Amino acid sequence: MDGSALEKVLGPVETARGLPNAAYIDPAVFAVEQERVFARNWACIGFAKDLPNAGDLKPIELFGRPMLMVRDGKGQVRVFENVCRHRGMTLVDAPRHCNGLIRCPYHSWSYDLEGALRATPHVGGPGQNSHPEVKREELGLFALRSHVWMDLVFVNLSGQAPDFETHIAKLDRRWREFARQPLHHGGADSSTRFDLKTNWKLAVENYCESYHLPWVHPGLNSYSRLEDHYNIVEPGAFSGQGSRVYNPQLGSRGERFASFADLSAQWDHGAEYASLFPNVLLGVHKDHFFALMLEPVAPDRTIEHLELYYADPAMLADGMAEMRRHNTAMWRQVFLEDVFVVEGMQRGRHAAGFDGGKFSPVMDAPTHCFHEWVARQLLEELPPGHNRRAAV
Repeated sequence: MDGSALEKVLGPVETARGLPNAAYIDPAVFAVEQERVFARNWACIGFAKDLPNAGDLKPIELFGRPMLMVRDGKGQVRVFENVCRHRGMTLVDAPRHCNGLIRCPYHSWSYDLEGALRATPHVGGPGQNSHPEVKREELGLFALRSHVWMDLVFVNLSGQAPDFETHIAKLDRRWREFARQPLHHGGADSSTRFDLKTNWKLAVENYCESYHLPWVHPGLNSYSRLEDHYNIVEPGAFSGQGSRVYNPQLGSRGERFASFADLSAQWDHGAEYASLFPNVLLGVHKDHFFALMLEPVAPDRTIEHLELYYADPAMLADGMAEMRRHNTAMWRQVFLEDVFVVEGMQRGRHAAGFDGGKFSPVMDAPTHCFHEWVARQLLEELPPGHNRRAAV
């Protein structure tokens, strides 16, 4: 990809261009993103709610790299490379519960929930379960830097990103009233999945802005109008939009979801929607929270995982099931309305004459914030004097 095209993304929104076509359709750029965008930063790989009990295991892949989320005996979520230290066999191929030991199906080397190697049967010959050259204390599972925030599981694959507290500090401070409160996942009726024929970045940039509401989301715009929204721009971290007119839904008998405790007046009718770079789309409201994790599969394919959470465990009762289903259906409809847009933009990126596009200085600041962040990631690691045109 022409590095000079990335340079045009930088600078003020008034004069910047959008990311070039190659950023969305070129497999070579997609491969570069794996290291420079995802491995180098804190990327989301899953949800802690999928590991409710100690001993629960869930395998995850990101760009083909096998990982294993584990709930250890102290209740902490850990992430390891999902590979045995003996011959590189994948340890776990489907979510399951274990009895405290993760056993390799190949030669039965076994690891505890903290990743330590505990058993090496017959390693020294039949009936000999140890050998002086096989030092168990040196052969634990490879642990990845990980952190759980608002039930989202993040990893830093390179091991070189700033600590997670630094990474999340600005959004954590902005949403401090939600970030320290318990979250209660709504269960099976609060999960959904979308398989999209689009690049992951188009899903992010569409979510960032409210400019498209009148034409793409007329139902939503009928009560949360374009003029009721405001931009959120935090360079290098996140961007998005907020609404001043969130109206909590009521059930058929006038029931409503419980609100989070001790919220300020801002949230009586306010809601905010932020894209946390690189791959999480988040929404906070007084009575529920949602997270949409993006799983990049190919330059033109992205899987979205949507999960909804509530403030009070009473909201998980059978009597609230109708309202939960309605809430999930409402958000599902909103995201389905975006499908033709993100897939249409993906097809449009094959137009040779498209030059990245022009931003509205007023309406597109959140989208430009994301474009600029991506461009800087792709340019950053080039050595001094290196030809950027050839390197990206």
